[in-house]
Amino acid sequence: MSDLEAPLHRPKRKKVWVDYFVQFRWIIVIFVVLPISFLMYFTTYLGDVKSESKSFKRRQKEHDENVKKVVKRLKERNPAKDGLVCTARKPWIAVGMRNVDYKRARHFEVDLSAFRNILDIDKERMIARVEPLVNMGQISRVTVPMNLSLAVVAELDDLTVGGLINGYGIEGSSHIYGLFSDTVVAYEIVLSDGQLVRATKDNEYSDLFYAIPWSQGTLGLLVAAEIKLIPVKEYMRLTYTPVIGNIQEVAQGYVDSFCPRDGDQDNPDKVPDFVEGMVYSATEGVFMTGRYASKEEAKKKGNKINNVGWWWKPWFYQHAQTALKRGEFVEYIPTREYYHRHTRCLYWEGKLILPFADQFWFRFLLGWLMPPKVSLLKATQGEAIRNYYHEMHVIQDMLVPVYKVGAALEWVDREMEVYPIWLCPHRLFKLPVKTMIYPEPGFEQQRRQGDTPYAQMYTDVGVYYAPGPVLRGEVFDGADAVRRMENWLIENHGFQPQYAVSELNEKNFWRMFDAELYEQCRKKYKAIGTFMSVYYKCKKGKKTEKEVQEAEQAILDVPYAEAD
Repeated sequence: MSDLEAPLHRPKRKKVWVDYFVQFRWIIVIFVVLPISFLMYFTTYLGDVKSESKSFKRRQKEHDENVKKVVKRLKERNPAKDGLVCTARKPWIAVGMRNVDYKRARHFEVDLSAFRNILDIDKERMIARVEPLVNMGQISRVTVPMNLSLAVVAELDDLTVGGLINGYGIEGSSHIYGLFSDTVVAYEIVLSDGQLVRATKDNEYSDLFYAIPWSQGTLGLLVAAEIKLIPVKEYMRLTYTPVIGNIQEVAQGYVDSFCPRDGDQDNPDKVPDFVEGMVYSATEGVFMTGRYASKEEAKKKGNKINNVGWWWKPWFYQHAQTALKRGEFVEYIPTREYYHRHTRCLYWEGKLILPFADQFWFRFLLGWLMPPKVSLLKATQGEAIRNYYHEMHVIQDMLVPVYKVGAALEWVDREMEVYPIWLCPHRLFKLPVKTMIYPEPGFEQQRRQGDTPYAQMYTDVGVYYAPGPVLRGEVFDGADAVRRMENWLIENHGFQPQYAVSELNEKNFWRMFDAELYEQCRKKYKAIGTFMSVYYKCKKGKKTEKEVQEAEQAILDVPYAEAD
Protein backbone atom coordinates (compact mmCIF):
# COMPACT_ATOMS: atom_id res chain seq x y z
CA MET A 1 0.00 0.00 0.00
CA SER A 2 1.36 3.42 -0.90
CA ASP A 3 2.01 6.08 1.69
CA LEU A 4 -0.72 8.21 0.13
CA GLU A 5 -4.17 6.84 -0.58
CA ALA A 6 -6.09 8.16 -3.60
CA PRO A 7 -8.64 10.91 -2.90
CA LEU A 8 -12.23 9.75 -2.66
CA HIS A 9 -14.27 9.60 -5.89
CA ARG A 10 -17.46 11.66 -5.72
CA PRO A 11 -20.39 12.17 -8.13
CA LYS A 12 -21.09 15.53 -9.79
CA ARG A 13 -23.19 18.08 -7.88
CA LYS A 14 -26.05 20.00 -9.46
CA LYS A 15 -25.59 23.75 -9.23
CA VAL A 16 -28.12 25.89 -7.37
CA TRP A 17 -28.69 29.65 -7.30
CA VAL A 18 -26.30 30.12 -4.38
CA ASP A 19 -23.42 28.83 -6.53
CA TYR A 20 -23.94 31.66 -9.00
CA PHE A 21 -24.30 34.25 -6.26
CA VAL A 22 -21.01 33.14 -4.72
CA GLN A 23 -19.34 33.08 -8.15
CA PHE A 24 -20.23 36.74 -8.75
CA ARG A 25 -19.91 37.91 -5.16
CA TRP A 26 -16.74 39.77 -6.18
CA ILE A 27 -18.99 42.54 -7.54
CA ILE A 28 -20.31 43.30 -4.04
CA VAL A 29 -16.82 42.95 -2.60
CA ILE A 30 -15.26 45.46 -5.00
CA PHE A 31 -18.00 48.09 -4.98
CA VAL A 32 -19.24 47.77 -1.39
CA VAL A 33 -17.00 45.75 0.93
CA LEU A 34 -13.59 47.08 -0.12
CA PRO A 35 -14.44 50.82 0.04
CA ILE A 36 -16.20 50.47 3.39
CA SER A 37 -13.35 48.29 4.69
CA PHE A 38 -10.85 50.98 3.74
CA LEU A 39 -12.85 53.63 5.58
CA MET A 40 -13.10 51.38 8.62
CA TYR A 41 -9.37 50.67 8.61
CA PHE A 42 -8.63 54.39 8.28
CA THR A 43 -11.05 55.32 11.07
CA THR A 44 -9.51 52.68 13.33
CA TYR A 45 -6.04 53.98 12.50
CA LEU A 46 -7.07 57.53 13.46
CA GLY A 47 -8.45 56.18 16.73
CA ASP A 48 -5.16 54.40 17.40
CA VAL A 49 -3.20 57.57 16.69
CA LYS A 50 -5.45 59.50 19.07
CA SER A 51 -4.91 56.86 21.75
CA GLU A 52 -1.15 56.91 21.26
CA SER A 53 -1.10 60.69 21.64
CA LYS A 54 -2.37 60.32 25.21
CA SER A 55 0.02 59.74 28.08
CA PHE A 56 0.07 56.31 29.71
CA LYS A 57 -1.25 57.99 32.84
CA ARG A 58 -4.27 59.35 30.96
CA ARG A 59 -4.92 55.97 29.34
CA GLN A 60 -4.77 54.27 32.74
CA LYS A 61 -7.27 56.76 34.16
CA GLU A 62 -9.69 56.07 31.31
CA HIS A 63 -9.14 52.34 31.79
CA ASP A 64 -10.03 52.54 35.48
CA GLU A 65 -13.21 54.46 34.65
CA ASN A 66 -14.22 51.91 32.03
CA VAL A 67 -13.61 49.02 34.43
CA LYS A 68 -15.94 50.70 36.94
CA LYS A 69 -18.63 50.84 34.25
CA VAL A 70 -18.24 47.11 33.60
CA VAL A 71 -18.46 46.32 37.31
CA LYS A 72 -21.55 48.49 37.65
CA ARG A 73 -23.19 46.86 34.64
CA LEU A 74 -22.59 43.35 36.01
CA LYS A 75 -24.07 44.31 39.36
CA GLU A 76 -27.21 45.58 37.58
CA ARG A 77 -27.95 42.09 36.28
CA ASN A 78 -30.86 40.24 37.83
CA PRO A 79 -30.06 36.49 37.57
CA ALA A 80 -33.74 35.63 37.96
CA LYS A 81 -34.83 37.38 34.77
CA ASP A 82 -31.76 38.41 32.75
CA GLY A 83 -29.98 36.08 30.34
CA LEU A 84 -26.41 34.87 30.48
CA VAL A 85 -23.69 37.52 30.19
CA CYS A 86 -21.88 38.20 26.94
CA THR A 87 -20.22 41.21 25.35
CA ALA A 88 -22.17 43.77 23.34
CA ARG A 89 -19.96 43.16 20.31
CA LYS A 90 -22.07 42.42 17.23
CA PRO A 91 -21.83 38.77 16.08
CA TRP A 92 -20.53 39.66 12.61
CA ILE A 93 -17.61 41.71 13.96
CA ALA A 94 -15.71 38.67 15.25
CA VAL A 95 -12.91 37.53 12.93
CA GLY A 96 -13.65 33.83 13.60
CA MET A 97 -15.68 31.90 11.07
CA ARG A 98 -18.07 30.02 13.35
CA ASN A 99 -21.64 31.24 13.78
CA VAL A 100 -21.98 33.42 16.87
CA ASP A 101 -25.50 32.09 17.31
CA TYR A 102 -25.59 32.30 21.11
CA LYS A 103 -26.19 36.05 20.80
CA ARG A 104 -29.46 35.41 18.96
CA ALA A 105 -31.01 34.16 22.19
CA ARG A 106 -31.78 36.05 25.38
CA HIS A 107 -28.61 37.51 26.85
CA PHE A 108 -27.29 40.29 29.06
CA GLU A 109 -24.84 42.55 27.25
CA VAL A 110 -21.76 44.20 28.73
CA ASP A 111 -20.06 46.80 26.53
CA LEU A 112 -16.28 46.40 26.26
CA SER A 113 -15.84 48.49 23.11
CA ALA A 114 -13.77 51.16 24.91
CA PHE A 115 -11.05 48.68 25.87
CA ARG A 116 -8.73 49.25 22.91
CA ASN A 117 -5.71 51.05 24.39
CA ILE A 118 -2.09 50.11 24.96
CA LEU A 119 -1.75 50.94 28.64
CA ASP A 120 2.01 50.64 29.10
CA ILE A 121 5.23 49.50 27.45
CA ASP A 122 7.57 48.59 30.30
CA LYS A 123 11.07 48.26 28.83
CA GLU A 124 12.61 47.25 32.14
CA ARG A 125 10.23 44.36 32.84
CA MET A 126 9.87 43.72 29.07
CA ILE A 127 6.09 43.71 29.42
CA ALA A 128 3.31 45.29 27.35
CA ARG A 129 0.12 45.95 29.28
CA VAL A 130 -2.80 46.17 26.89
CA GLU A 131 -6.58 46.12 26.77
CA PRO A 132 -8.40 43.21 25.06
CA LEU A 133 -9.42 45.00 21.84
CA VAL A 134 -5.87 46.07 20.98
CA ASN A 135 -5.10 44.31 17.69
CA MET A 136 -1.86 42.98 16.25
CA GLY A 137 -1.43 45.78 13.73
CA GLN A 138 -1.79 48.36 16.47
CA ILE A 139 0.70 46.78 18.89
CA SER A 140 3.34 46.03 16.24
CA ARG A 141 3.11 49.61 14.93
CA VAL A 142 4.04 50.85 18.41
CA THR A 143 6.63 48.29 19.50
CA VAL A 144 8.67 47.48 16.37
CA PRO A 145 10.12 51.03 16.01
CA MET A 146 11.43 50.52 19.58
CA ASN A 147 13.12 47.27 18.44
CA LEU A 148 10.65 45.42 20.64
CA SER A 149 7.85 42.99 19.86
CA LEU A 150 5.37 40.69 21.48
CA ALA A 151 6.95 37.25 21.65
CA VAL A 152 4.12 35.93 19.46
CA VAL A 153 2.53 38.28 16.90
CA ALA A 154 -0.37 36.69 15.01
CA GLU A 155 -0.17 37.46 11.27
CA LEU A 156 -3.49 39.19 10.58
CA ASP A 157 -3.74 42.84 11.65
CA ASP A 158 -7.33 42.59 12.90
CA LEU A 159 -6.75 39.80 15.43
CA THR A 160 -7.22 41.14 18.94
CA VAL A 161 -5.43 40.37 22.20
CA GLY A 162 -8.69 39.24 23.81
CA GLY A 163 -9.51 36.83 21.01
CA LEU A 164 -6.00 35.39 20.94
CA ILE A 165 -6.06 34.83 24.72
CA ASN A 166 -9.61 33.54 25.23
CA GLY A 167 -9.41 31.59 22.01
CA TYR A 168 -6.30 30.69 20.10
CA GLY A 169 -3.26 32.48 18.68
CA ILE A 170 -0.10 31.28 16.94
CA GLU A 171 2.78 32.65 14.87
CA GLY A 172 6.08 31.49 13.39
CA SER A 173 7.85 32.09 16.71
CA SER A 174 5.56 29.70 18.61
CA HIS A 175 8.05 26.83 18.27
CA ILE A 176 10.04 28.78 20.88
CA TYR A 177 7.45 30.67 22.94
CA GLY A 178 4.33 28.54 22.60
CA LEU A 179 0.87 29.85 21.78
CA PHE A 180 -0.07 33.49 22.30
CA SER A 181 -1.60 32.75 25.71
CA ASP A 182 1.70 31.17 26.83
CA THR A 183 3.35 34.60 26.57
CA VAL A 184 0.89 36.28 28.96
CA VAL A 185 2.22 36.92 32.48
CA ALA A 186 -0.94 38.37 34.05
CA TYR A 187 -4.67 38.69 33.34
CA GLU A 188 -6.97 41.33 34.77
CA ILE A 189 -10.43 39.78 34.98
CA VAL A 190 -13.80 41.04 36.18
CA LEU A 191 -15.55 38.06 37.76
CA SER A 192 -19.27 37.35 37.77
CA ASP A 193 -19.82 39.24 41.04
CA GLY A 194 -18.05 42.35 39.72
CA GLN A 195 -14.79 41.71 41.55
CA LEU A 196 -11.63 42.77 39.67
CA VAL A 197 -8.75 40.31 40.10
CA ARG A 198 -5.24 40.00 38.72
CA ALA A 199 -4.31 36.40 37.95
CA THR A 200 -0.71 35.23 37.59
CA LYS A 201 0.85 31.77 37.61
CA ASP A 202 2.04 32.12 41.21
CA ASN A 203 -0.59 34.18 43.07
CA GLU A 204 -3.88 33.17 44.71
CA TYR A 205 -5.63 33.17 41.33
CA SER A 206 -3.14 30.83 39.65
CA ASP A 207 -5.91 28.33 38.84
CA LEU A 208 -7.79 31.05 36.97
CA PHE A 209 -4.56 32.05 35.20
CA TYR A 210 -4.20 28.56 33.72
CA ALA A 211 -7.93 28.18 32.99
CA ILE A 212 -8.43 31.40 30.97
CA PRO A 213 -6.83 30.27 27.65
CA TRP A 214 -9.35 28.54 25.35
CA SER A 215 -12.22 29.41 27.73
CA GLN A 216 -13.82 31.82 25.21
CA GLY A 217 -14.53 34.42 27.89
CA THR A 218 -16.76 32.10 29.93
CA LEU A 219 -14.96 32.51 33.28
CA GLY A 220 -15.00 36.29 33.48
CA LEU A 221 -14.49 39.45 31.43
CA LEU A 222 -10.90 40.16 30.40
CA VAL A 223 -10.14 43.89 30.76
CA ALA A 224 -6.32 43.91 30.48
CA ALA A 225 -3.34 41.61 30.02
CA GLU A 226 0.39 41.86 30.62
CA ILE A 227 2.27 40.19 27.76
CA LYS A 228 5.91 39.29 27.30
CA LEU A 229 8.07 41.51 25.05
CA ILE A 230 11.27 40.43 23.31
CA PRO A 231 14.06 42.45 21.64
CA VAL A 232 13.98 42.38 17.83
CA LYS A 233 15.95 43.86 14.93
CA GLU A 234 14.86 45.83 11.92
CA TYR A 235 14.78 42.98 9.40
CA MET A 236 13.97 39.30 9.06
CA ARG A 237 16.51 37.25 7.12
CA LEU A 238 14.23 34.72 5.46
CA THR A 239 15.39 31.51 3.79
CA TYR A 240 12.96 29.77 1.41
CA THR A 241 13.66 26.04 1.10
CA PRO A 242 11.69 23.89 -1.36
CA VAL A 243 11.06 20.19 -0.69
CA ILE A 244 9.80 17.86 -3.40
CA GLY A 245 8.93 14.22 -2.73
CA ASN A 246 6.14 12.10 -1.35
CA ILE A 247 3.97 13.50 1.42
CA GLN A 248 6.03 11.90 4.21
CA GLU A 249 9.24 13.35 2.75
CA VAL A 250 7.61 16.77 2.56
CA ALA A 251 6.54 16.46 6.21
CA GLN A 252 10.03 15.38 7.30
CA GLY A 253 11.58 18.29 5.40
CA TYR A 254 9.31 20.62 7.38
CA VAL A 255 10.30 19.07 10.72
CA ASP A 256 14.01 19.16 9.84
CA SER A 257 13.78 22.89 9.09
CA PHE A 258 13.48 23.77 12.79
CA CYS A 259 14.04 20.60 14.86
CA PRO A 260 17.70 19.52 15.12
CA ARG A 261 18.00 15.76 14.80
CA ASP A 262 20.45 15.71 17.71
CA GLY A 263 17.68 16.99 20.02
CA ASP A 264 19.41 20.31 20.76
CA GLN A 265 16.09 22.17 20.52
CA ASP A 266 17.08 25.02 22.86
CA ASN A 267 20.20 25.98 20.92
CA PRO A 268 19.57 29.32 19.15
CA ASP A 269 22.38 28.55 16.69
CA LYS A 270 20.45 25.52 15.45
CA VAL A 271 16.86 26.74 15.81
CA PRO A 272 15.60 29.72 13.75
CA ASP A 273 13.62 32.63 15.21
CA PHE A 274 10.69 32.04 12.85
CA VAL A 275 9.31 29.03 10.99
CA GLU A 276 6.40 28.39 8.68
CA GLY A 277 5.63 26.00 5.88
CA MET A 278 3.30 25.96 2.92
CA VAL A 279 2.40 22.69 1.25
CA TYR A 280 1.23 23.35 -2.30
CA SER A 281 0.41 19.76 -3.30
CA ALA A 282 0.88 16.21 -2.09
CA THR A 283 4.46 16.34 -3.42
CA GLU A 284 5.58 19.98 -3.01
CA GLY A 285 6.23 22.25 -0.09
CA VAL A 286 8.24 25.39 0.72
CA PHE A 287 9.53 25.93 4.25
CA MET A 288 10.65 29.33 5.46
CA THR A 289 13.04 29.93 8.33
CA GLY A 290 13.77 33.42 9.59
CA ARG A 291 16.34 35.08 11.81
CA TYR A 292 16.28 38.67 12.98
CA ALA A 293 18.88 40.82 11.22
CA SER A 294 20.12 44.37 11.69
CA LYS A 295 19.63 47.15 9.18
CA GLU A 296 23.39 47.15 8.55
CA GLU A 297 23.38 43.45 7.65
CA ALA A 298 20.33 43.73 5.41
CA LYS A 299 21.82 46.60 3.41
CA LYS A 300 25.16 44.96 2.74
CA LYS A 301 26.09 44.72 -0.90
CA GLY A 302 24.58 41.68 -2.56
CA ASN A 303 21.73 41.21 -0.09
CA LYS A 304 18.19 41.46 -1.44
CA ILE A 305 15.57 43.47 0.47
CA ASN A 306 11.94 42.68 -0.27
CA ASN A 307 9.34 45.14 1.03
CA VAL A 308 6.43 42.71 0.94
CA GLY A 309 4.13 45.27 2.57
CA TRP A 310 3.70 47.39 -0.57
CA TRP A 311 0.24 46.91 -2.07
CA TRP A 312 1.49 46.05 -5.57
CA LYS A 313 3.78 43.26 -4.39
CA PRO A 314 2.91 39.63 -5.23
CA TRP A 315 0.93 37.88 -2.52
CA PHE A 316 3.27 36.26 -0.07
CA TYR A 317 2.18 32.65 -0.52
CA GLN A 318 2.62 32.98 -4.31
CA HIS A 319 6.01 34.64 -3.86
CA ALA A 320 7.12 31.77 -1.61
CA GLN A 321 5.89 29.25 -4.18
CA THR A 322 8.48 30.51 -6.69
CA ALA A 323 11.11 28.63 -4.64
CA LEU A 324 9.81 25.42 -6.23
CA LYS A 325 11.28 26.63 -9.54
CA ARG A 326 14.05 28.94 -8.33
CA GLY A 327 15.42 26.65 -5.69
CA GLU A 328 16.47 27.84 -2.23
CA PHE A 329 16.94 31.60 -1.87
CA VAL A 330 17.41 34.20 0.85
CA GLU A 331 16.04 37.73 1.23
CA TYR A 332 15.55 40.38 3.91
CA ILE A 333 12.08 41.65 4.83
CA PRO A 334 11.39 44.59 7.18
CA THR A 335 10.32 43.03 10.46
CA ARG A 336 6.84 44.53 10.74
CA GLU A 337 6.08 43.76 7.10
CA TYR A 338 7.13 40.18 7.72
CA TYR A 339 4.85 39.89 10.76
CA HIS A 340 1.81 40.85 8.68
CA ARG A 341 2.83 39.15 5.43
CA HIS A 342 -0.48 37.27 5.11
CA THR A 343 -2.80 40.19 5.92
CA ARG A 344 -3.31 41.59 2.42
CA CYS A 345 -4.35 38.28 0.87
CA LEU A 346 -5.83 36.69 4.04
CA TYR A 347 -3.40 33.80 3.52
CA TRP A 348 -4.90 32.58 0.21
CA GLU A 349 -8.57 33.17 0.94
CA GLY A 350 -8.30 36.40 -1.08
CA LYS A 351 -8.09 34.29 -4.23
CA LEU A 352 -11.56 32.85 -3.56
CA ILE A 353 -13.07 36.19 -2.60
CA LEU A 354 -11.60 38.07 -5.60
CA PRO A 355 -10.31 35.55 -8.16
CA PHE A 356 -8.32 38.17 -10.09
CA ALA A 357 -7.00 40.17 -7.12
CA ASP A 358 -3.59 38.51 -7.36
CA GLN A 359 -3.08 39.84 -10.90
CA PHE A 360 -0.61 42.69 -11.31
CA TRP A 361 -3.14 45.13 -12.77
CA PHE A 362 -5.46 44.71 -9.80
CA ARG A 363 -2.66 44.83 -7.23
CA PHE A 364 -1.28 48.02 -8.78
CA LEU A 365 -4.63 49.82 -9.19
CA LEU A 366 -6.66 48.55 -6.22
CA GLY A 367 -4.30 46.53 -4.06
CA TRP A 368 -4.13 49.41 -1.57
CA LEU A 369 -7.78 48.68 -0.70
CA MET A 370 -6.99 45.12 0.36
CA PRO A 371 -7.87 43.24 2.41
CA PRO A 372 -11.63 43.28 2.81
CA LYS A 373 -12.58 43.17 6.47
CA VAL A 374 -13.65 39.67 7.46
CA SER A 375 -16.41 41.20 9.58
CA LEU A 376 -17.88 42.98 6.53
CA LEU A 377 -17.67 39.83 4.44
CA LYS A 378 -19.71 38.10 7.13
CA ALA A 379 -22.14 41.03 7.44
CA THR A 380 -22.90 40.98 3.70
CA GLN A 381 -23.73 37.28 3.52
CA GLY A 382 -27.18 36.02 4.30
CA GLU A 383 -28.17 32.74 5.90
CA ALA A 384 -28.08 30.83 2.60
CA ILE A 385 -24.58 32.09 1.75
CA ARG A 386 -23.33 31.35 5.25
CA ASN A 387 -24.64 27.80 5.10
CA TYR A 388 -23.10 27.38 1.63
CA TYR A 389 -19.67 28.32 2.96
CA HIS A 390 -20.04 25.91 5.87
CA GLU A 391 -20.74 23.09 3.42
CA MET A 392 -18.50 24.02 0.48
CA HIS A 393 -15.57 25.73 2.12
CA VAL A 394 -13.07 24.79 4.81
CA ILE A 395 -11.42 27.04 7.39
CA GLN A 396 -9.99 24.76 10.04
CA ASP A 397 -6.82 24.36 12.06
CA MET A 398 -5.65 20.94 13.20
CA LEU A 399 -3.21 21.08 16.11
CA VAL A 400 -1.28 17.81 16.06
CA PRO A 401 1.98 16.45 17.54
CA VAL A 402 4.76 17.29 15.11
CA TYR A 403 5.59 13.62 14.52
CA LYS A 404 2.04 13.16 13.15
CA VAL A 405 2.21 15.96 10.58
CA GLY A 406 2.67 13.50 7.73
CA ALA A 407 -0.41 11.54 8.80
CA ALA A 408 -2.43 14.77 9.06
CA LEU A 409 -1.35 15.86 5.57
CA GLU A 410 -2.35 12.47 4.17
CA TRP A 411 -5.75 12.73 5.85
CA VAL A 412 -6.41 16.23 4.47
CA ASP A 413 -5.31 15.19 0.97
CA ARG A 414 -7.57 12.15 1.00
CA GLU A 415 -10.66 13.64 2.67
CA MET A 416 -10.64 17.31 1.63
CA GLU A 417 -7.99 17.95 -1.06
CA VAL A 418 -7.38 21.48 0.16
CA TYR A 419 -4.22 23.28 -0.98
CA PRO A 420 -2.17 25.22 -0.04
CA ILE A 421 -1.87 23.95 3.54
CA TRP A 422 -0.25 26.15 6.19
CA LEU A 423 2.16 24.61 8.70
CA CYS A 424 3.21 26.44 11.84
CA PRO A 425 4.88 24.73 14.82
CA HIS A 426 4.23 25.49 18.46
CA ARG A 427 5.31 24.20 21.81
CA LEU A 428 2.70 22.68 24.09
CA PHE A 429 4.15 23.12 27.55
CA LYS A 430 3.97 20.67 30.42
CA LEU A 431 2.31 22.84 33.07
CA PRO A 432 1.83 22.41 36.84
CA VAL A 433 -1.87 21.76 36.19
CA LYS A 434 -3.76 20.04 33.38
CA THR A 435 -5.37 22.70 31.20
CA MET A 436 -7.94 22.36 28.41
CA ILE A 437 -5.17 21.43 25.97
CA TYR A 438 -2.16 19.45 27.14
CA PRO A 439 0.73 17.32 25.78
CA GLU A 440 0.51 13.58 25.27
CA PRO A 441 1.08 11.70 28.54
CA GLY A 442 4.66 10.44 28.74
CA PHE A 443 5.89 12.44 25.74
CA GLU A 444 9.09 13.37 27.60
CA GLN A 445 10.17 9.69 27.72
CA GLN A 446 9.80 9.27 23.96
CA ARG A 447 12.50 11.85 23.08
CA ARG A 448 10.97 12.52 19.69
CA GLN A 449 12.40 15.11 17.32
CA GLY A 450 11.40 18.60 18.46
CA ASP A 451 10.40 17.65 22.01
CA THR A 452 12.10 18.75 25.22
CA PRO A 453 11.55 17.54 28.80
CA TYR A 454 9.25 20.53 29.43
CA ALA A 455 7.30 20.83 26.15
CA GLN A 456 6.00 18.69 23.30
CA MET A 457 6.31 20.11 19.80
CA TYR A 458 2.98 20.46 18.00
CA THR A 459 2.08 21.88 14.60
CA ASP A 460 -0.90 23.83 13.36
CA VAL A 461 -2.02 22.25 10.09
CA GLY A 462 -4.03 25.12 8.61
CA VAL A 463 -6.66 24.04 6.09
CA TYR A 464 -8.18 27.10 4.41
CA TYR A 465 -9.80 27.03 0.96
CA ALA A 466 -12.44 25.36 -1.16
CA PRO A 467 -11.95 21.57 -1.22
CA GLY A 468 -10.89 19.93 -4.47
CA PRO A 469 -14.28 18.22 -4.99
CA VAL A 470 -16.06 21.59 -4.75
CA LEU A 471 -13.68 23.16 -7.30
CA ARG A 472 -14.38 20.22 -9.63
CA GLY A 473 -18.16 20.54 -9.17
CA GLU A 474 -18.49 17.30 -7.22
CA VAL A 475 -20.65 16.44 -4.22
CA PHE A 476 -18.99 17.37 -0.93
CA ASP A 477 -20.49 17.18 2.56
CA GLY A 478 -18.61 19.83 4.54
CA ALA A 479 -20.26 19.09 7.87
CA ASP A 480 -19.47 15.39 7.61
CA ALA A 481 -15.86 16.15 6.61
CA VAL A 482 -15.43 18.35 9.69
CA ARG A 483 -16.92 15.62 11.90
CA ARG A 484 -14.45 13.11 10.52
CA MET A 485 -11.61 15.59 11.04
CA GLU A 486 -12.66 16.13 14.64
CA ASN A 487 -12.78 12.39 15.27
CA TRP A 488 -9.32 12.02 13.74
CA LEU A 489 -8.01 14.75 16.05
CA ILE A 490 -9.52 13.08 19.12
CA GLU A 491 -7.93 9.76 18.17
CA ASN A 492 -4.54 11.41 17.61
CA HIS A 493 -4.45 13.72 20.67
CA GLY A 494 -5.05 16.76 18.50
CA PHE A 495 -7.08 19.90 19.10
CA GLN A 496 -9.41 22.10 17.05
CA PRO A 497 -9.39 25.86 17.74
CA GLN A 498 -12.97 26.92 18.37
CA TYR A 499 -12.96 30.06 16.21
CA ALA A 500 -13.87 27.68 13.39
CA VAL A 501 -17.12 25.89 12.60
CA SER A 502 -17.40 22.89 14.92
CA GLU A 503 -19.56 19.80 14.62
CA LEU A 504 -18.57 18.42 18.04
CA ASN A 505 -21.32 17.24 20.33
CA GLU A 506 -20.85 17.73 24.06
CA LYS A 507 -19.43 14.28 24.70
CA ASN A 508 -16.80 14.59 21.98
CA PHE A 509 -16.00 18.18 22.94
CA TRP A 510 -14.88 16.99 26.36
CA ARG A 511 -13.07 14.03 24.84
CA MET A 512 -10.96 16.49 22.86
CA PHE A 513 -10.49 19.01 25.68
CA ASP A 514 -9.93 18.45 29.40
CA ALA A 515 -12.74 19.83 31.57
CA GLU A 516 -11.43 19.41 35.12
CA LEU A 517 -9.64 22.71 35.79
CA TYR A 518 -12.14 24.66 33.72
CA GLU A 519 -15.11 23.25 35.66
CA GLN A 520 -13.38 23.82 39.00
CA CYS A 521 -12.92 27.49 38.11
CA ARG A 522 -16.49 27.76 36.84
CA LYS A 523 -17.69 26.72 40.30
CA LYS A 524 -15.09 28.53 42.40
CA TYR A 525 -15.52 31.89 40.65
CA LYS A 526 -19.31 31.58 40.31
CA ALA A 527 -19.32 31.67 36.53
CA ILE A 528 -22.10 29.04 36.42
CA GLY A 529 -25.40 30.79 35.87
CA THR A 530 -23.67 34.02 34.79
CA PHE A 531 -21.51 33.08 31.80
CA MET A 532 -22.45 30.35 29.36
CA SER A 533 -20.22 27.31 29.23
CA VAL A 534 -17.46 27.11 26.63
CA TYR A 535 -19.15 24.18 24.88
CA TYR A 536 -22.49 25.99 24.71
CA LYS A 537 -20.78 29.11 23.39
CA CYS A 538 -19.03 27.14 20.63
CA LYS A 539 -21.99 24.92 19.81
CA LYS A 540 -23.19 25.14 16.22
CA GLY A 541 -26.72 26.28 15.48
CA LYS A 542 -29.27 28.78 16.73
CA LYS A 543 -30.18 28.98 20.40
CA THR A 544 -33.76 29.65 21.42
CA GLU A 545 -35.05 31.21 24.63
CA LYS A 546 -36.11 27.75 25.81
CA GLU A 547 -32.67 26.30 25.13
CA VAL A 548 -30.99 29.08 27.12
CA GLN A 549 -33.26 28.50 30.11
CA GLU A 550 -32.72 24.75 29.98
CA ALA A 551 -28.98 25.22 29.61
CA GLU A 552 -28.81 27.55 32.61
CA GLN A 553 -30.73 25.06 34.76
CA ALA A 554 -28.66 22.11 33.52
CA ILE A 555 -25.43 23.92 34.40
CA LEU A 556 -26.70 24.67 37.88
CA ASP A 557 -28.01 21.13 38.43
CA VAL A 558 -25.24 18.95 36.96
CA PRO A 559 -21.57 20.08 36.73
CA TYR A 560 -20.84 18.55 33.34
CA ALA A 561 -24.22 19.01 31.65
CA GLU A 562 -23.10 21.86 29.47
CA ALA A 563 -26.04 23.31 27.60
CA ASP A 564 -27.03 20.85 24.91
